[in-house]
Amino acid sequence: MRSLELIDSWPVTTAAAAVVTADGRTFARGPGDRPFDLASVTKPLAAYAVLIAVEEGATELDEPAGPAGSTVRHLLAHASGLAFDEHREMAAPGTRRLYSNAGFEVLGEHVAKATGMPFAEYLRQAVLEPLGMTGTSLPGSPAKDGVSTLDDLTRFAAELLAPRLLDPGTLAEATSVVFPGLNGVLPGFGHQKPNDWGLGFSLRAHKSPHWTGASSSPGTFGHFGQSGTFLWVDPAVSAACVALTDRAFGSWAAEAWPVFTDAVLAELPSA
Repeated sequence: MRSLELIDSWPVTTAAAAVVTADGRTFARGPGDRPFDLASVTKPLAAYAVLIAVEEGATELDEPAGPAGSTVRHLLAHASGLAFDEHREMAAPGTRRLYSNAGFEVLGEHVAKATGMPFAEYLRQAVLEPLGMTGTSLPGSPAKDGVSTLDDLTRFAAELLAPRLLDPGTLAEATSVVFPGLNGVLPGFGHQKPNDWGLGFSLRAHKSPHWTGASSSPGTFGHFGQSGTFLWVDPAVSAACVALTDRAFGSWAAEAWPVFTDAVLAELPSA
């Protein structure tokens, strides 16, 4: 895909990107096996493990977790009321969309207790190993400390297009609005009213400004990371895109990523 060549002009030392289609085609540019810090692109991987734990019966979405009145569902949807990076309550559960790394750390602890193994090990057994993601690891927080490669995240993107580890209905629920109408801040892009979110997945919906493209469908879901990384899936074109860089997110990314995404979408036939 010619659009992938745009990463060559990004002001970064190293970049890698790939597009995956539902019919099994993959287009890639840049190193496939180089490890990159994922930052918050860790969250969809962690959320996938949590959802598998739910399907396995180790926990439940409406099981209490986190602050009083909060559940696993609240934590996944950034609606528990926990602060960004502190285990401190800022609002009542279900009243505001407070993006929270602390909430995902509580999730990790909850699943570790429920499954009887460290969360990183559960993630490996439940998600990474079945998908052949041998270059991916979680050496720290399930909110932001994942390390992965383009080849591995391409495998995860393919899973999001055609789930094998989760029931498709579970993924559909996870990529639909949870606790509709909640306002909040989309990190790097300001206040959004509403700031729609799924179960661990950021939703494109009608947010503006946004890190995906102007032509991205409202059904687009995924995540971006402060390490200069992103993953999106656009059901309207049955395709997914991954981009990894070695430069922290900033104005360069806010400008380059939407242009890149629109160029990718222009090369894909509509569903």
